[in-house]
Amino acid sequence: MESNARLFKRSDWLNKSLRIYNRIMTEEKELAVHAFVIPVTPFQQNCSILWCTETKKGAVIDPGGDIDQIITAINKYDVKIEKILITHAHLDHAGATAELSRKLNVPIEGPHKDDMFLIESLEEQGKKYNFSPAESFETSRFLEGGDEVTIGNQIFGVRHCPGHTPGHVIFFHKEAKIAAVGDVLFQGSIGRSDLPRGNHQQLVNSIVNELWPLGDEIRFIPGHGPMSTFGNERLTNPYVSDFALGIDREVSDAVKKQETSME
Repeated sequence: MESNARLFKRSDWLNKSLRIYNRIMTEEKELAVHAFVIPVTPFQQNCSILWCTETKKGAVIDPGGDIDQIITAINKYDVKIEKILITHAHLDHAGATAELSRKLNVPIEGPHKDDMFLIESLEEQGKKYNFSPAESFETSRFLEGGDEVTIGNQIFGVRHCPGHTPGHVIFFHKEAKIAAVGDVLFQGSIGRSDLPRGNHQQLVNSIVNELWPLGDEIRFIPGHGPMSTFGNERLTNPYVSDFALGIDREVSDAVKKQETSME
């Protein structure tokens, strides 16, 4: 297992964004949700821990691997994990789900049922990429767009966002202005659509129709890489910016300043 110092050093580059998010939200009102991210697996997938500040109850989102590191972070923040949430069933996001569920004795929620073929192939995926043993899992609840999931006293919305995988979902808390979007959207890029049952146009439609309406100020934790905001991506992302898609809209000064606030 990596030392605690190395673990948190690896996370610094991403969690700096979360500290900025926490500061901004605290200035606006009492922060209802806290988050910490642990990059896991050789793919540096952003496994995240989100928790309700009132109850200290939380959820692990996308435990792809490196369980000891995830548990170290849980203990550091003294969070009582009550469930595991899965955005989609690619190996780097879901490979350690079954084992972590057993260790913590918590249920699994997600993804959408259309990712069942990926859940069933997790062991095969693990052998292909030489990951530590991965296994399929049994979710207690497949999710649909419009569903809600609870973390402590906080309610997160669910949107079904196919395109990277057919059963991809994202989780968002509109009042706290934060979302976990898996591999749908990244800072400056979008998810791959050339993997089994991926679809580029579906992916773009998911971003435009399911993410953008949540609001420009939403800060999102992507499946890989640093955080950003929906507003910043609408301004600058070469794949799905308003300019790239030919969308004409009035951009507020607040949105124009978002890129500076993320630095």
